[in-house]
Amino acid sequence: MNAPPLWKATISLRKSESSDVVALLDLTPPLPQAVLIAEDPFKDEATVEALYTVMPDGPLLERLAGKAVHVSLLPDADWIKLSQEGLPPVRAGRFFVYGAHDAGVVPDGVIPIRIEAGMAFGTGHHETTSLCLAVLSELSKKRRYANVLDLGCGTGLLAIGAAKLWRRRVMASDIDAVAIEVTRENAVSNGEGALVRAVTADGLTHPELAARAPYDLVIANILAGPLTRLAPQIARAVAVGGTIVLSGLLRWQENLVLAFYRPHGLVFRATRRDGPWSALILERPTRPR
Repeated sequence: MNAPPLWKATISLRKSESSDVVALLDLTPPLPQAVLIAEDPFKDEATVEALYTVMPDGPLLERLAGKAVHVSLLPDADWIKLSQEGLPPVRAGRFFVYGAHDAGVVPDGVIPIRIEAGMAFGTGHHETTSLCLAVLSELSKKRRYANVLDLGCGTGLLAIGAAKLWRRRVMASDIDAVAIEVTRENAVSNGEGALVRAVTADGLTHPELAARAPYDLVIANILAGPLTRLAPQIARAVAVGGTIVLSGLLRWQENLVLAFYRPHGLVFRATRRDGPWSALILERPTRPR
């Protein structure tokens, strides 16, 4: 897979400001492929770097962040891969997510998933991804899900996790064809190629997604905008008694997103939070309320 040229936006700031700026970059189009934080161990200084496949709007980012933003074109190299080689493994719920550089460090008693992200989102390091993994672990203690959809799958991490938990076929979809290629490669490398079926789709209108509906579990780790836009489709795709996990949203967006799902008969069950990010758990009750 040939990587396109990458652009880098660099912002220097105080350590306490870095998480807010990362959240801002994650929500501002064009969406970055990776966001990295480097902190000075001896000073209150940090650098946030965001990598893009198209040139970001530097003046817009400066106005939103209130900080100077330097935008540059990187030389031809697989910077996503290089940046991820320095990332530590992630423990979330029952899962242990690691890259090729961490081979041999998998502890006992976990569900290991090896993820090579390439140009897709989802290594487990972002709070929303680790939140969803923890929620899947939590749900697995209560019931088994036989028909699962990972909507906006990125690297396929959540789809692979669901396949490993419940040993049933999982549908995965993403609007990005590159993400689907990465998902298929990761599913095969984790021994789940036969259980994870990945398709390129915008929403849930793809014939294969429609044919597998209704789902008893839908995981949608995407941004608040798409979550609200797709609310009617997601609601129709969930079976009676089924569960929805929504993430990719900030705490202040929780009520906004819920307002789009409650009119479709879905009931809010719980919130899980990590820093500024949230995951919402909803259900379609067996009896209408």
